[in-house]
Amino acid sequence: MSGQRAETREYFVPGRVELVGKHVDYAGGRSLTIATELAIHARATTIDKPVIRLRRAAGEVAMDVSLSPNTTATGLRSSAYVTAVARRFARDFPQAGRGVAVELQSNLPTSAGLSSSTALVVTLAMAFVDANDLANDEHWRAAVPTPIAFAEYVAAIETGEAFGDFPIDGGVGVRGGAQDHVAIVCAEEGTAGQFRYLPAQLERRIAWPDEMMIAIGVSGVHATKTGNAKAAYNRLADAMRPEAGSRMEDGRSKTEVLSPEVIERREQFREETEVIVPGVGDAIRDRDWNALGALVDRSQSLAELVLRNQVPETIHLAHEARAQGAIAASAFGAGFGGAVWAMIPRDDADRFMAAWRAGYERAFPGRRARAKWSLTRPAGPARRVS
Repeated sequence: MSGQRAETREYFVPGRVELVGKHVDYAGGRSLTIATELAIHARATTIDKPVIRLRRAAGEVAMDVSLSPNTTATGLRSSAYVTAVARRFARDFPQAGRGVAVELQSNLPTSAGLSSSTALVVTLAMAFVDANDLANDEHWRAAVPTPIAFAEYVAAIETGEAFGDFPIDGGVGVRGGAQDHVAIVCAEEGTAGQFRYLPAQLERRIAWPDEMMIAIGVSGVHATKTGNAKAAYNRLADAMRPEAGSRMEDGRSKTEVLSPEVIERREQFREETEVIVPGVGDAIRDRDWNALGALVDRSQSLAELVLRNQVPETIHLAHEARAQGAIAASAFGAGFGGAVWAMIPRDDADRFMAAWRAGYERAFPGRRARAKWSLTRPAGPARRVS
C-alpha cells in the first residue's frame, strides 16, 4: 500500500431503540433512546485502492464503491448508503484517499426499525476515518470536533443535508435530525439518553433499572426509508416545515392557514416533545411504572391516530405486549412496519417472550418466518474494539 502497512481494525456498532419521541428530531424536538446489544460487528482493513469495499462474512467482495464526488449507486442492496459515504467523504475531505475493505457480521435485523442502515453508515464512516487517520487531520478536527458533531456529520451523509461549511448532497433522500446517529454514537451503557436536536445536544442520562429488560418484537413487515416508503416517511417530516399548509389573502397580508392534518401533526409534536419524553424519563428515574405505562400508551396512540405510520402488525404487538403484562410498550422508528419494544421485569422475561410471540403468531401466522424476538439492555456506543 504505497509502502504503508495495511491495518485491520474491529468495530462494535449497535442498533437503537427510540423509546419515545416519534418523528420529532427533524423539527428540533427531543427523544429518549437507548443503544441495543444487537449490533454490527465489523472488521475493516485499509487497501491500496480508492474505494469503499463491502465484503461478506465469507470474504468475497459484495461491492466496490469508488471514492469520488460523482460516484452513483447501483441496484445492489445497501448500495445507496455505501455510495453516500464514499461520495460525501471524497467531496468534503479529498485529501483522504486511502480505501477501506469492510467485512460485516451482524445480529441486527435489517428493515426492522432498529436503524440498521444508520449503523451501516456509522460503521463505514468510522472505518474510513481511521483508515485515513483523519483524527490527526486539522481540517477534520475543525469540522468534526466532538462525538456529537461526528453523529451529526454522519447524519448529513445519510440525509444529504448541509453540515457546517459543507453544502448539500444527494444522500439517500430522507429528512432527518440525527436522532438515530446520535443514539448510536453517543449512547452510554446502562442508561437511556434524552437528546434534543437541531443542533443535537444531550439533556440528561437516566439510569436504566437493573431489574428491567427491553423485549423487542420485529413484526416482519419491512420498515425501509428508501424506494416507495421514502415518500410516506417524508410526508410526516414535511408537515413540520414552516411553509406547511395553504395561504390566503386577507386584503393586507398573507396569513398561514393550516390544514387539519398539519394542526394535528404539530400538536402531536408538541405533546411528544414537551410532555411525553420528559415524563417518561422522570417515570423511569422514579420507577413510577403506572405513569410510565400511561405516557408510552399515549405515544403509541398518537402514532396510530395522528402519524398514521402504524400497520396492523405493530399495533397488535404493542397492545398484546401490554395485555401480557409489559410495563410499557410501543412501536418505534420510522414506522410503516418495523418493531415494537416492551419494558418487562427480568425475572418474567421467559414467560413474557413466549406468550408475546405465541399471541402474534396466532394473529399473523403469515409473518412467523420473518418475525424476530430478542432481549436487550441499554448498550454502549459505536466504538473501535481493537
